[in-house]
Amino acid sequence: MLIGVPKEIKSQEYRVGLTPAGAQELVGRGHQVLVQTRAGAAVGLPDEAYVVAGAAICNDARDLYARSEMIIKVKEPRAMLRPGQILYAYLHLAPDREQADALIASGAVCVAYETITDPGGGLPLLAPMSEVAGRMSIQVAAANLEKPHGGMGLLLAGVPGVAPGHVVIIGAGVVGTHALQIAVGLGARVTILDRNVERLRQLDLIFGNRITTLSSSAHAIERSVLSADAVIGAVLIPGAAAPRLVTRDTIGRMKKGAVVVDVAVDQGGCFETSRATTHAQPTYVVDGVIHYCVANMPGAVPRTSTFALTNATLGHAIALADKGWKRAMADDAHLRAGLNVCEGHVTHDAVATALGRPYVPASDVLR
Repeated sequence: MLIGVPKEIKSQEYRVGLTPAGAQELVGRGHQVLVQTRAGAAVGLPDEAYVVAGAAICNDARDLYARSEMIIKVKEPRAMLRPGQILYAYLHLAPDREQADALIASGAVCVAYETITDPGGGLPLLAPMSEVAGRMSIQVAAANLEKPHGGMGLLLAGVPGVAPGHVVIIGAGVVGTHALQIAVGLGARVTILDRNVERLRQLDLIFGNRITTLSSSAHAIERSVLSADAVIGAVLIPGAAAPRLVTRDTIGRMKKGAVVVDVAVDQGGCFETSRATTHAQPTYVVDGVIHYCVANMPGAVPRTSTFALTNATLGHAIALADKGWKRAMADDAHLRAGLNVCEGHVTHDAVATALGRPYVPASDVLR
């Protein structure tokens, strides 16, 4: 199979969909890899490294898309896909009707990293970027609490004799857990909320009295947010739009100069006041509260993110290339869960519900 790796086009997005080591694995299995020139240059992966790995370099994105049977990338593609071509990338279609409509119209086979599952019910291809985003969320919250960035002028860690800041984390999944680790490490006072009491019990056993765990409810969220200096939105419903858990009214009653970081913004966001931003202009202010809502947070640390991403995605890429998409998905129900759009049909139920589109099960298109 001829596999194309284009340069990313999103603002301030420096990640690349495949490392030279990943390209070498695919080439070693008899596949061809075509990489757009300078696709990995920003993360220290020059064209020469791909050539040594056995890949070819292509100057023109249009030519790369035209020749490739499968496109491996990070974020949304150019409008160059064709019927039957495989797209393997992060899609996050639930809040993005324009992109969804374009993918449906293309007739391509669109496999979303973020909905591929594992035997334990996890999301193994989303996990590494969730780990990065969770850890980053505390970094950016701490930075934006500083007065030069518009915050209240608070040191999240505090100092002897002065109380630390209060971080509230909504959601105890991968993002929330990694945010929790960094916040506790800094010495902040941390409250974490989740509907899964068993998960809260696990965190309580690990962190003990260094954290406060609360069963999530509208009342508990409101009270916690109003006392917070920084709030991390870390909720996820696989494939679906994120629930809006913090209202505009609550935002308006928060401390002035507080910070909210919406890691769920690529699924629409969990704050009513959220709207997607970019690394070029990452923040805006609503009612005196700083909002950081960058939809591709891991793109700020693209070298770490690129290597972590290829570690997670390469196995399924090999299966798709070796077997073709139909056989690969027939053999693996977890990979099949990643099929979001296929030959003009929406094949993930949560995505179909969010878009108001008819749902066609992946098993039906495989037949």
